[in-house]
Amino acid sequence: MKKAPVNKIIQFSNVDGPGNRTAIFFQGCTFNCMFCHNPETINMCRSCGICVPKCPAEALSTGTGGEVLWDFKKCVQCDTCIRLCPHDASPRVNWMSVEDVMQQVRRCAPYIDGITCSGGECTLQAGFMTELFREVRKLGKTCLIDSNGSFDFEKEPEVLEWSEGVMLDVKAVERGWSETLISDSGDMVLKNLEYLKKIGKLFEVRTIIFPGRDVENEYTVRYVAEKIGNACPYKIIRYRPFGVRERFQTIIGEDETDNNYAEKYARLARELGAAKAFVV
Repeated sequence: MKKAPVNKIIQFSNVDGPGNRTAIFFQGCTFNCMFCHNPETINMCRSCGICVPKCPAEALSTGTGGEVLWDFKKCVQCDTCIRLCPHDASPRVNWMSVEDVMQQVRRCAPYIDGITCSGGECTLQAGFMTELFREVRKLGKTCLIDSNGSFDFEKEPEVLEWSEGVMLDVKAVERGWSETLISDSGDMVLKNLEYLKKIGKLFEVRTIIFPGRDVENEYTVRYVAEKIGNACPYKIIRYRPFGVRERFQTIIGEDETDNNYAEKYARLARELGAAKAFVV
């Protein structure tokens, strides 16, 4: 039975796509974004054991093979373990089957519009998601993919057949800035931007605006706006430092993006044809 690492499931969310949705956050990511608000989802637990003696609820222990074990019944979600972790990981991961996830979705089904798979980077579990989406669609619910764009959707399009589309992050366009910001060239992201638009699966695009990065911000917004036009909403997201790892705040700044500053780029996007651009 295929299983996938699930960091958490939020039964009712109104920020992970339209309407009320169940959001499934998978563990593991292909990027290392400086501004990541949940860096504990980037890597799998290495079972280094640093967190075990520090857990105030004694919800962590060491298995016979040296692996870190998590007792969710004892856990009080204090986040001590993820604050201590030097590897951007979490011991609080459940390996779940499609049926395990569906049990939670069915309980919420009367009250939700659909599900959204996120992460980490959910496309690392593309095969699992395809099976999950098939089951969710039987309930008459919608399925969305929240992705950083590192997955080659054109080569493995099956997961898209069962989904309404992809909420795509375009974090940077210029290669040097992209490599600094997310530790990746971003080439696959830009390929996906065009491909998903072409096949009608580009549900929304999102770009974070950083204070004082006028050149980088404008370059990215111009590129995206000209590519997507009126195809989908374009979220211009204000950078917020809350939750960002301290070692990166010195590079990208500790100040939150001003709303008026972000609105300047939303206006630019609309002027360039992205009529659905707005600030969040």
